[in-house]
Amino acid sequence: MNTRTETAQRAARLALVGALLLIGLWIAHGFVPALLWAVVLTIAVDPLHLKLRAWMKGTHRIVIPLIITALAALMVLVPLAFGIAQALREAHDISSWIAQAQAQGVPVPDWVARLPIGGEAVRDWWQTHLARPEDATQQLRAIRGGEWLIHSRMIGANVAHRAVVFGFTLLTLFFVLRDRDALLAQGRRAVLRFFGPTGERVGAQAIRSVRGTIDGLVLVGLGVGALMAIVYLVAGVPHPLLLGGATAIAAMIPFGAPAMFAVAALLLLLQGSVGGAIAVVAIGTAIIFVADHFIRPAMIGGATQLPFLWVLIGILGGVETLGLLGLFIGPAVMAVLVMLWREFLANSGAEA
Repeated sequence: MNTRTETAQRAARLALVGALLLIGLWIAHGFVPALLWAVVLTIAVDPLHLKLRAWMKGTHRIVIPLIITALAALMVLVPLAFGIAQALREAHDISSWIAQAQAQGVPVPDWVARLPIGGEAVRDWWQTHLARPEDATQQLRAIRGGEWLIHSRMIGANVAHRAVVFGFTLLTLFFVLRDRDALLAQGRRAVLRFFGPTGERVGAQAIRSVRGTIDGLVLVGLGVGALMAIVYLVAGVPHPLLLGGATAIAAMIPFGAPAMFAVAALLLLLQGSVGGAIAVVAIGTAIIFVADHFIRPAMIGGATQLPFLWVLIGILGGVETLGLLGLFIGPAVMAVLVMLWREFLANSGAEA
């Protein structure tokens, strides 16, 4: 009877814990991305955190987490503020151009005559649809349509949601850094209790994978963006710093940087600089070839002992499933799976 009672109580406790866990996940599901981002950022900055603790002894409890959190916020907010300011200036120029086009029409620009292919067709279309005020007004009427108001509301709601997630990520980052030692000890005890030594190895491999991915994606992306900003500046691309920053972000995603090269080349073509457009595409292709085929595989694969094909699958699959967060979660999952597979093969070989 006692055994049956204990079994029933154990089953009831497990059911209660499972129900509470599901309810907790349901309540907090909107903030799970923020929690995961905070974990990724904590793993990324932990070496810096430990160095600052060794240097600023006695102040690591509050001051150092606050400094790191503030730096993380500035690294996002400063470029974002610069981009918003630039976009507002461009929006004012575009608004003035639209008003002028509706009043006077849009004459065929000089660069159309310098197009190597299709210049005559572009000129004929332009004269038919944009050269006269009434035609330009007809083409631009959609800009004033109600759909733009709907899209602006959707964009505003999306921006507000992402701002909340960003703020909660910073808040979580601060508390995780502040309580790092206690959380690490608790996590280690829990992993050893539930999964044994294998669980600890899985956690260590996931941490190495996240750090290697950050080095291979973020640092290489920033390097590509810096080099391309110089190329844009020399080639005469408008707003080279802004476009270089966009290239850095795009270069963190495989096959993303060529899209920015194409935008820069198109801007140069619109200015009539065919040679500059070709140079930007050629130099950008060479830079991204070296980064993707030599530097990035060495940094990511070397840290995780993971073939670059699986790194690529983890990155692309992670981005498709989890968005930008998948850049770091995807390779970590692939690295853990490959590690478990290798351990399984090693154990099978030992038993044989």
